[in-house]
Amino acid sequence: MNSTSVTMLGLFMQRQQDLRRRLKRRLGSDDLVDDVLQETYLRVERMDEAGGQARNPDSYLFRMALNVAADQRQTDSRFLTGSEVEELLHLADDALDPARVVHARLEVEVLEQALSELTARQRDILLAARVEEAPHLEIAARYGISVRMVGKELRKALEFCGERLDRKVFQRFGPGAGNES
Repeated sequence: MNSTSVTMLGLFMQRQQDLRRRLKRRLGSDDLVDDVLQETYLRVERMDEAGGQARNPDSYLFRMALNVAADQRQTDSRFLTGSEVEELLHLADDALDPARVVHARLEVEVLEQALSELTARQRDILLAARVEEAPHLEIAARYGISVRMVGKELRKALEFCGERLDRKVFQRFGPGAGNES
């Protein structure tokens, strides 16, 4: 703590009641004044020499407290009110279109059926690559096959599932990325 902050801190402690009265006139709320005084105290305590000497320390403290109040109001304005939260919750409920939910459930059923129709190795490779996000090298070691064979089995499995879901499958990585496979 340096001499500037000791001086300002001492002045804050000495003039706290006067500062409280002036802030009460400006802000109106005792709770807000208490919050502002507490934050102002913390700021004064953290002051360093970079802040320099104020020409009018009383005015400086009052201006600092008003700035704290303005900051708190701005912060509070960023929070949603209860009615705004309620409105957003209703929007989220409206976004759940029953037709979309039914369609998504049907797609999951089709995908489950397609997975059950794959060979065990294709299904395991597909799940390892897409769900576990295991590297092809690791999958190859796991099944005792080449990395190239992992790619072939994965492509076959994806194409099969894509056909069942009536979707085109695009290669996302490696040579030929972006091409339909």
